[in-house]
Amino acid sequence: MIKGFHHIAFKSSHFKTSIAFYEGLGLIKKIMWGDREKTICMLDMGDGGCLELFSNGSEESPNGRFNHLAFLSDDVEGDFQRALSLGAKPHIYPKVVDLDSHPEKRSIQVAFVLGPDEEQVEFFRFV
Repeated sequence: MIKGFHHIAFKSSHFKTSIAFYEGLGLIKKIMWGDREKTICMLDMGDGGCLELFSNGSEESPNGRFNHLAFLSDDVEGDFQRALSLGAKPHIYPKVVDLDSHPEKRSIQVAFVLGPDEEQVEFFRFV
């Protein structure tokens, strides 16, 4: 039986930089293992879900490794600015999006940056 979300895995071509970037965003390094050919780092997102970074990514790996990583945020603009200060590139500046959702209409605030491996990182909150 599924108990909930555990982790998303990402192959990084800038492993140490990626670890520092995600630690700077508040993730906590829980465990590392592997060898010179492939090292793996598990970073806790704060709610039990983890980001699992693999060191054996390559520059040629398409962003199809995954579409984006989304963090629930209580300060989208602040997290966006913090990511930029950690070396991320702006992708989509903070904005509010009104969703044509059901059963009720909702609005969200989102912002996206590109991380050390050009991965899309989203900061997300319901308005």
